[in-house]
Amino acid sequence: MPTLVTDRFTTLDYNDLSNNHVFLKSYTNGVFDYNNNQHGGLHDHQHDGANNHAHARQLIGNALRERVESIDHEYCEPGDEDTFFVADLGEVYRQHLRWKLNLPRVKPFYAVKCNPDQKLLELLSALGTGFDCASKAEIEQVLKLNVDPSRIIYAQPCKTNSYLRYVKNNGVRQMTFDNTDELRKIARLYPDAELFLRILTDDSSSLCRLSLKFGASLDSTDELLALANELGLNVVGVSFHVGSGASDPAAFLKAVQDAHTVFQQAASHGFSLKTLDVGGGFCSDNTFEQMAGVLRTALDEYFPAHSGINLIAEPGRYYASTAFTIACNVIARRSIEDIAATSYMLYVNDGLYGNFSSIMFDHQHPVAKILRSGGHTVYDTPAADATEDGIEYSIWGPTCDGIDRITESIRFPQLLDVGDWLYFEDMGAYTKCSATTFNGFTNNHDVIYVCSEPGAKALLELQ
Repeated sequence: MPTLVTDRFTTLDYNDLSNNHVFLKSYTNGVFDYNNNQHGGLHDHQHDGANNHAHARQLIGNALRERVESIDHEYCEPGDEDTFFVADLGEVYRQHLRWKLNLPRVKPFYAVKCNPDQKLLELLSALGTGFDCASKAEIEQVLKLNVDPSRIIYAQPCKTNSYLRYVKNNGVRQMTFDNTDELRKIARLYPDAELFLRILTDDSSSLCRLSLKFGASLDSTDELLALANELGLNVVGVSFHVGSGASDPAAFLKAVQDAHTVFQQAASHGFSLKTLDVGGGFCSDNTFEQMAGVLRTALDEYFPAHSGINLIAEPGRYYASTAFTIACNVIARRSIEDIAATSYMLYVNDGLYGNFSSIMFDHQHPVAKILRSGGHTVYDTPAADATEDGIEYSIWGPTCDGIDRITESIRFPQLLDVGDWLYFEDMGAYTKCSATTFNGFTNNHDVIYVCSEPGAKALLELQ
């Protein structure tokens, strides 16, 4: 939809920003700031977790409030009341610091497919991360940020011929393979590429298993390395992926052990491998420290610092998930009469075919909270949260498909009605990137940016 321009909103004059970004007038250079002077130095800010969290939520809440309270549902233009996001770039910055603290030897290559948001990529580029890309479009988007091609890995084991020619012409050399046909394709189209042999891992505990599609089993790696040597190709590393949203730390330990075995196999074929890519699977919740600890210990044992092996990873949801909050409008309500009590079906203007596709494709369970009800904004208050008793609701998307249900059952203490707003947190991973236009609903939703970290603002040259 076009950028909303009213007396409360204005666009930012910024190169390459598409028209689905809205900025409040109280923003500075496109990023909302509640009070530029309320913080001291970066050191104090980083070490005061409670104040940091409160500041971030205050910024998000102010942005949500400014938007929803400006909409008159009786007279607004079509599209004005559409779903929108608020993204806190400061959360991305904090996640990067957390990564560096727990995995200091491992350079992150952000998985662009998780969320290709332009401002998110700009910040990650400024932070010095690399980028894991799976297609020409993703590589092109990253290259437009003036990222050096050496900071990109084409981590797609089965590549389109024309895409291979594209990356060759643009100097992107690092890429993965896991089968003989792919090796012969690369030998024909891009023999100077720097190749990573992707090996099979146990991803049975992950949210999204990838081993069913990609990865060479250990009983085939020796043959693949022999063929690569015969074709005169340049194998420089090994990669693995324990599955998106992994939950078993032991999966990393076994994968590192297997990678070490393949490094030894490669040496027997004359290759001097220089890089291990430990893939993705990292979550942003409190499991990260445990997962990182197991991985860090395994790397220190099998690929110690003195070995000179470069270590990289491909985190996606780790960076993006918690940075994005989505707000949805209640567009219709249906009463369900029962002998015991009346429940309601709420229809909102987003669903499984839109930004909630993560329910189907990523096995997520977004939790609804009340943003605005009965003329009152209640973000981040007890009135926003679901309760064990109260009025029962099911929450449905706007399409005509019966599977388009976000929430089967949830209870709130108050009666919600058409025009009220709900919000869902942790909506940055595998949401808008896989939204469709089914039934003619837009997949082009506004993003309002806030920034709760001075360090991120400095990198992006924000005031």
